[in-house]
Amino acid sequence: MYKKLYSKITDALVDNGYIILENVFEPALAKQLLQMSQNIRQYKQAGISHHSTINTNRRKDKIYWIDAENEPTARYLDFMNGLQNYLNRQLYLGIKYYEAHFALYQAGDFYEKHLDAFGGTKNRVVTTVYYLNEEYTSQNGGELVMYDKNDRQMQTVTPLINTLVVFLSEEFPHEVLVSKKERYSIAGWFRVDERGVNI
Repeated sequence: MYKKLYSKITDALVDNGYIILENVFEPALAKQLLQMSQNIRQYKQAGISHHSTINTNRRKDKIYWIDAENEPTARYLDFMNGLQNYLNRQLYLGIKYYEAHFALYQAGDFYEKHLDAFGGTKNRVVTTVYYLNEEYTSQNGGELVMYDKNDRQMQTVTPLINTLVVFLSEEFPHEVLVSKKERYSIAGWFRVDERGVNI
């Protein structure tokens, strides 16, 4: 069902290291995922690094890890599992699993510039960010800003609903600018290490 999309993502990772896609899923699924994210009452303050240290000077978002127990998240994870298999077949990445969480940025929340791959170890190899925000503009803040390894700004992504960003975790420092309103997304990572404690 998604073979052409998987191929497009894979080719972009090889050529550019990233891709930004709009209108990825059917609108009904995007809306269901948004409603789920808005109804969660158990968001927790996000940590930093594999020690999960809380440091609200560096990031202030809240997260909720997702699984396949609900139909919308099951469909989302099924798409990512298919992408994992495709990436492993085409690029021999050796991905062992995918993990993801809903992320909530309230007004004033941000995440300073960082890499998703943890220093000194091989773990996260491909990052995904899927946005869930309706009627969202650059005036609302909360954009994803991507940089190259020379710290040059490459892309600024407005977090509009049904937009998916995929990039190589070890290649692109990125940040989330201060949000001026509630902002929802699903952040995820394809990993090559053994499954352990969630980060």
